[in-house]
Amino acid sequence: MIIGDRLRDMREQKKLSQGDIEKRTGLLRCYISRVENGHTVPAIETLEKLARALEVPLYLLFYDGEEPPKLPNLPKRKSSEEIAWGSSGKDGRFLNKLRPGWGDFDSRPYWNRYAAAAVLVLYLTH
Repeated sequence: MIIGDRLRDMREQKKLSQGDIEKRTGLLRCYISRVENGHTVPAIETLEKLARALEVPLYLLFYDGEEPPKLPNLPKRKSSEEIAWGSSGKDGRFLNKLRPGWGDFDSRPYWNRYAAAAVLVLYLTH
């Protein structure tokens, strides 16, 4: 399917001229002609403008069916908490051991942020 042909067919079905589309989108008529004739490939933002001008959902520019396409059965995505390092497992247990010392860095002269960072680096590299 060539997007220009699809746009022209939809525009003609709605009995709109390229000038009408120009007024609705702010795109130049010569640009609309270039898109319809396959000389220019529009950006997605331009396709959104054209879909609004034609009063159709964007997916209809790419899809011929009567109803929206069926979504594939995709696996559930993990949440940010599930993929965050140290939120569970061995890493989580290690960080929980360090947690009591995190709040009082300034009260321990031998324990500062650099030491904590060094401990983490050593842990991560071994």
